[in-house]
Amino acid sequence: MLPSVEPFKMDALALQLTGGPQGYKITLKNMEVFGASEFKVNSMKLSENGKPFEAQIYMPKLRIEAVYTSSGVLLIIPASGHGEFHAVFDGVTADLTGKISAHQKPEGKFLHVDSLNIKLNVKKVQLNISKAFNNNKILTEATNLFLRDNGGLVVEAMSPQLSKKLASEFSKLANQLLKNVPVEKFYLE
Repeated sequence: MLPSVEPFKMDALALQLTGGPQGYKITLKNMEVFGASEFKVNSMKLSENGKPFEAQIYMPKLRIEAVYTSSGVLLIIPASGHGEFHAVFDGVTADLTGKISAHQKPEGKFLHVDSLNIKLNVKKVQLNISKAFNNNKILTEATNLFLRDNGGLVVEAMSPQLSKKLASEFSKLANQLLKNVPVEKFYLE
């Protein structure tokens, strides 16, 4: 039986968004990712025997909801606090590479994803926080201004960890499917 796909739940991401001793740090916890199952495969090249496969998928929209904690200085304002983090990524292209292996069973030949890497490219980013800084509107708006103006940089900082976590989740999901469906079923005319 396949597990429920939405939302993908992830434990935590820790990010350093600005440098220096008072640099702004944010940790996202209890992350839920919505929209990853609404993907379209743009291209796919399967391989076996240790050779890498390549694929590109497109997700029209990814939405992330999380609880965050932060510390440091943001736009000259001390901005330590916690609250809710919201992100919407529009036009997400994911380039996937990895290795698969094949195993013969009486029912047929089955594939297994041994390793998976994902590189994300996001067309449009919308980030904001809420219920932050004991509902201090000035700090919340200053943080949201930073997120609005620097969304691309925040996503760039998030991307390596987010890609690694998504790769792990996608591998688990793919292997749940692949262990139950022989490879011959994928080549129907």
